[in-house]
Amino acid sequence: MGIKTVAVYSVADSHSMHVKLADERVFIGESPASESYLDKKKIMDAVKGTEAKAVHPGYGFLSENADFVGMLENENVTFIGPSAAAITGMGDKLESKKLAKEAGVSTIPGYDGVVRDAEHCVQIAREIGYPVMIKASAGGGGKGMRIARNDEDARNGFKLSSQEALSSFGDSRMLVEKFIDNPRHIEIQVLGDKHGNVIYLNERECSIQRRNQKVIEEAPSVFLDEATRCAMGEQAVLLCQKLGYTSAGTVEFLVDANRNFYFLEMNTRLQVEHPITECITGIDLVHQMIRVAKGHKLRITQKDVKINGWAIESRVYAEDPYKNFGLPSIGRLYKYMEPVHLPGVRCDSGIEEGSEISVFYDPMICKLVCHGENRQEAIERSINALDSYVIRGVTNNIPLLRAILTEERFRKGDISTNYLPQVYPGGFKGLALPEEDKYKLLAIASALYATNELRSREFLNAPKHGIRGKTLDEWKLYIEFVKDKYRLNVSQTNGYFQVDIDGKRYEIDKSDINLAQPLLSVRINGEVNVVQPFSGNASGHYQIIFRGTNHKLFVLSQRASEYLYLMPEKLKFDISKQVRSPMPGLVKSVSCNVGDVVAEGQELCIIEAMKMQNSMVAATTGTIRSVNIHPGDTVSDDDILIELA
Repeated sequence: MGIKTVAVYSVADSHSMHVKLADERVFIGESPASESYLDKKKIMDAVKGTEAKAVHPGYGFLSENADFVGMLENENVTFIGPSAAAITGMGDKLESKKLAKEAGVSTIPGYDGVVRDAEHCVQIAREIGYPVMIKASAGGGGKGMRIARNDEDARNGFKLSSQEALSSFGDSRMLVEKFIDNPRHIEIQVLGDKHGNVIYLNERECSIQRRNQKVIEEAPSVFLDEATRCAMGEQAVLLCQKLGYTSAGTVEFLVDANRNFYFLEMNTRLQVEHPITECITGIDLVHQMIRVAKGHKLRITQKDVKINGWAIESRVYAEDPYKNFGLPSIGRLYKYMEPVHLPGVRCDSGIEEGSEISVFYDPMICKLVCHGENRQEAIERSINALDSYVIRGVTNNIPLLRAILTEERFRKGDISTNYLPQVYPGGFKGLALPEEDKYKLLAIASALYATNELRSREFLNAPKHGIRGKTLDEWKLYIEFVKDKYRLNVSQTNGYFQVDIDGKRYEIDKSDINLAQPLLSVRINGEVNVVQPFSGNASGHYQIIFRGTNHKLFVLSQRASEYLYLMPEKLKFDISKQVRSPMPGLVKSVSCNVGDVVAEGQELCIIEAMKMQNSMVAATTGTIRSVNIHPGDTVSDDDILIELA
């Protein structure tokens, strides 16, 4: 649009993409958000110092802070978003629920006042009837929220949620409402101008969640019929008209199995998942926000809003999906490639190769957005794109994302906010490969081994060394994969590797195996398979990313395998007496001392990562032998925090 931009940044973001891309940049403080991005005075100083005419707040931090908007208005600086009054009305969940009722919007039964303390929370929960949802009045993004199914849950939930809310939003007020079990989370995108025009841009389904935070979103919803879509959209418009709402916003609903819907909250800002709405409507929401902020009328009417195909957004996070569906991972991305070369794929990210994922902010790496003519095509494009990512340096959640997209219930559209715990009741453990895929992986590992042998032979045959390498064109291999052991033969002929396993033969084009490339498209019996040969070494240990998961294999020559029985077994240590950090984070509190006798399940400390509070408990009864942490300490993944005698 020809608009010059100013980026503000903290210490942790000194080398971030948004800083590099902006025309000007202003440093605003230390890495903790409270000392930089949440410091309104520093932001205002940057606005004045650069003589900025408008501010777009992004997704978080001050994007829904009415005081900040008021400060901009006093300085005659345009806020690219709604008015301070609209933010105040919807930013407080207590007030928003009252306004929604007045506007004629369906709401969830609950307590309409501020919860005083944990015991008051228990009292209210009993009156409403369990299960209940305890959540921050000023909250958003899944922070400061807990489900309580009994009195103990209510006490603990109030304590942890209020601490999260204070840390994330500077406001510890909590509310309690009836928890709608097994609902769908469906939101309506709205857009209003300063001339009284409001439209809705269809819906997005955001039911796939963990810890009340979205993982995969799609537009439209497979569940809504046209009548329900219209009813939800019309109620969202009524709420906006009641508020005098301008700019982009999202009205969120919980929808039960009978398509009854209940107002959850309104986000008075751009949503992270807005690109999927842009895909199916062809409307650029950020462009519209800027036009509306300038005072232009909407050129789009409700009848202009169509549904063109299907779009899915997969949130690629720096998280370990095998730990509670995703505990944060930090580190530097020493290799990073996005699948932007594929058709129908859009990648929105704020990082690049060399970027660092820190403990201070949300661990999102990229928003993978895939658009197709229908849901099936959008799913298949998402799977192909996930297989084509290269992310090295941090753990990522691609195995979980890919597993969801290939899972039967998701493919049928049978989803709810309880999808993850229902489909993976013991947590995500990864997916076992079907037999045919398993053999393909073994064939790829064999081809990698043979290619490495050929490269070594070429090096050893070099004239300057005066020695000859192997001349055999066949290899007899021994491979351990998961708990199984395989013996197979590899030979080369006419530009192919031939791999024989259990009576099956697989032909792999030798030209597809390039040990220098991080991503390979390998033709196996003519079918293309995308793989990443993550690592391999002389000891025979290989890691290959295949079908979205990092598989570990042990590949040896048959002769070397005969000596395996001589290797001593590694001793196993008892770690039940240790409390280890499940992720990098900050120590918020320590509730035990050396010599204390603690019971199994008793809270010993709280670790905070990305503003989420995690209670660490004793795995067994015992006496505290050592406490290795203090409040305010930074800890790494797997650090020993506390030891029991």
